[in-house]
Amino acid sequence: MAALKVAGTIRVPGDKSISHRSLILASLANGESRIRGILDSEDVRSTADVLRVLGVAIAPLSPDMRVRGLGLRGLKSPRRTLDCGNSGTTTRLLAGVVAGHPFSARFEGDASLSRRPMRRIAEPLTYMGAQFEFEHGDGLPMTVHGVDLRSIDWDTAASSAQVKSAILLAGLVSGVEVRVTEKTRSRDHTERMLRAMDVDVENDKNQVCLRPTTRLAPIEITVPADPSSAAFFVALASLASDGALELRDVCLNPTRTGFLEAMKRMGADISTSGTQTIGGEEMGTLKVRPASLGNLRVAEAEVPSLIDELPLLACVAAGAGVELEIRGAAELRVKESDRISAVVQNLRAVGARADELPDGLRVQAGRRELSGTVDPRGDHRIAMAFGVLSAVTGDRIVIENPECVAVSYPGFWEDLRRVAA
Repeated sequence: MAALKVAGTIRVPGDKSISHRSLILASLANGESRIRGILDSEDVRSTADVLRVLGVAIAPLSPDMRVRGLGLRGLKSPRRTLDCGNSGTTTRLLAGVVAGHPFSARFEGDASLSRRPMRRIAEPLTYMGAQFEFEHGDGLPMTVHGVDLRSIDWDTAASSAQVKSAILLAGLVSGVEVRVTEKTRSRDHTERMLRAMDVDVENDKNQVCLRPTTRLAPIEITVPADPSSAAFFVALASLASDGALELRDVCLNPTRTGFLEAMKRMGADISTSGTQTIGGEEMGTLKVRPASLGNLRVAEAEVPSLIDELPLLACVAAGAGVELEIRGAAELRVKESDRISAVVQNLRAVGARADELPDGLRVQAGRRELSGTVDPRGDHRIAMAFGVLSAVTGDRIVIENPECVAVSYPGFWEDLRRVAA
């Protein structure tokens, strides 16, 4: 590997999951909410655009913005199709909201989103009383016919924050109690924000229960830095040969710190300071120094807390020349791309030894000279993961279609160049 020194302080953009939810819940509140530090990316713009079609007056995204909500049942029947772009979060969460309104809405997206499965939300929402129509398989375009929904006690038999949130939001707007049980607990941003808006939501291990309410209090929220975006720089500094990086205001929600815990198990040097809680979310500053990393095995129970960072973890293992095995991550095959296939094929393309598993992947130990061209298949996280690997190999890896990172982190390449000397 090339000698890489890192230096500087970064405040990565606002958390994508929290940004989506802040817009949706502010639109359903009674009164004006204030949102600071929202992520201005293509995915979050998709949520804002869909809410505008549903009657909410949302100004262009800005660092300090206000949204006047229409109340829990105040959204308007859309006059055109709801275009969700590449955003699965936009589609699934707003399908839950629409399902509890007395109108129909047709959802569509780009080619990548249209291949992603939507029956996982259609099943519980249909059980609650809504109707779904699919034009091709169980992807988009999809039409949701909303009604007054009934209560539900749903076992997802999996762990998906988007499925859980769709059910919670459907119960919220319909004024009925809903209970969701997951295989293992997924990220809980929806529940935390609802509690901050005076809704009775109770988490008990892998089960969550929302009780009926008639109004949603407006919220004032500062969106913390996205831990999934910060993870790329944690990886970069860990693989570097010298220096240190400081990452400010990173969301430290325990359901989102799986990558940090995994890196520490590999031997990463990560320290945390200045922790605080704002709007129900914990945040703090991370300091990361280069370290000698070791082998790692990721089991199924760990996957929900680092699902988005698994492609990056594979690149870290390849860059460090250590063995990695990931199991229980079949969900990766239905993300923006089949991330298991895409990661393994691209690792092989640059000279690493990696194998696909039905529900995960394996990277074999051994230091190798890595170089070549990577096709991220339009997937922002794969492009950034291999961008980190490129930086630590002296830029001998070329990323095709690098602009696809705009979905979640438009300024990624600029930040990477700034801290990687």
